[in-house]
Amino acid sequence: MYQIDFLKIIKLAWLEYDPSRIIVSVEDISAKVSTNHVYKITFEDTLFIIAKLSYFGRHEHFVEDHTIINSLSNNLPYPYENFLSRSLIKGNQLYVYRYKDNRIDAWVVFYRPIKIKKRMPRRLNEDQIAVLGQQIAHFHKGCHLIRNTLPASSKTLNTDIEHLLEIVNSDFGAYEHRAQQGVIQEQSETLFENLNKYKFYDLPKIPVFVDWNIGNFSVTSSLKLFSRWDYDWFRMSSRILDFYFLSRVVSDVGDRTVFTYNIGPLMEDRFILFLKSYHEVFPLTATEIHLLKEVYRFFILNYVIKDGRYFFHEIYASKLQNEAYQNYFPSIEKEFDANKLLKALNL
Repeated sequence: MYQIDFLKIIKLAWLEYDPSRIIVSVEDISAKVSTNHVYKITFEDTLFIIAKLSYFGRHEHFVEDHTIINSLSNNLPYPYENFLSRSLIKGNQLYVYRYKDNRIDAWVVFYRPIKIKKRMPRRLNEDQIAVLGQQIAHFHKGCHLIRNTLPASSKTLNTDIEHLLEIVNSDFGAYEHRAQQGVIQEQSETLFENLNKYKFYDLPKIPVFVDWNIGNFSVTSSLKLFSRWDYDWFRMSSRILDFYFLSRVVSDVGDRTVFTYNIGPLMEDRFILFLKSYHEVFPLTATEIHLLKEVYRFFILNYVIKDGRYFFHEIYASKLQNEAYQNYFPSIEKEFDANKLLKALNL
C-alpha cells in the first residue's frame, strides 16, 4: 500500500524556507482523532517551531485563511496581542509550501510556538460559565473592532454547502451518499431559505474559529483567555458560528473523549447562563438567536457530512455521519426553541 511520507514533505518545506538552520528532529504532535498533521521541529540550537500540514479543501483557501489569521494576530488589541500564534514570513509574505505529486496535493505552514497556561476544567461550574461568557464576549468585541483591517475572505456558508451539493451530485458522491441524497438536499435548501429569511449575510463578519473545545485554548488562573491554537475551522463570518461549540464547553456532561454532536447543549440552562453573561458585555440580537438553529444545521452539513472524513479518522467520521442522519437532522425542528433563549435574554 502506498504510504505518504509526511516527514519528507515537512523537511522539504523547511529546506526551501531556510536551509541554513539544520533540523535535528521532527516530532508528530497531531491530535489523534483528526487527519490533520502537526509537527514540532527542533533545530541544532534546541529552538523549535510548529509545522502544520493539510491536504484537503483548496490550496487557495488554506493560504487565504492563514493570511487572515496572521493579520489578525498582529492587529488584535490588548489583551489579545499575543493570543494567537504567528506564522513565519519569508521576505514580506506568509510562507506556505506546496507539495504536489500524483498522489497528494499538500500544504505546509510554520508557526511560532505559543505559550500555554491552564486548560479549563472538563466540567465547568456556574461561576466559571459566567466568566467564560464574559471572556468570549470581550474577545469577540476585539475581533469586531479590527474586522475591517483584515484581508478579504472568499468563503461563505453558501459556497461551502454548494460545494457539498456538487460532491453529492458527482458520480463518486452519489455513490457515497446515495442513501441520503434527499436528506442532504432538503437540509441544504432549508438552510439557504432561513439564512435569507433572517438576513444572515447582513450580520457583521468577524474572525471566528468555530471549534472551541477545551483542548484548543488556554486560560489564566482567573479563567481569562490566554492563548488559542488549532485554526482548522477558521473563517470570517458571524460571531454566532462560535456558539455551538461553546455550548458544548459549558454543557452539563462536560468535555468527553467519546463525543457526539447533538443539538441539546444549545437548549441547556447552563448555555443560557453563558448567553446572559455574554449578552451583558456584547449584546446579542433576536435575529442572531433565531439563526443559532441554522448555524447548527450548517455545522452538521459542512463539518460532519462534507468534511467529516478529513477532520476525523474513519471510525469517528462514520459514527458521526450515521448519527447526523438518524438523530441530528431530525432533532433540529423538534428540540431547538428560540423563544426560550429570547425570553431569557429579554429580547
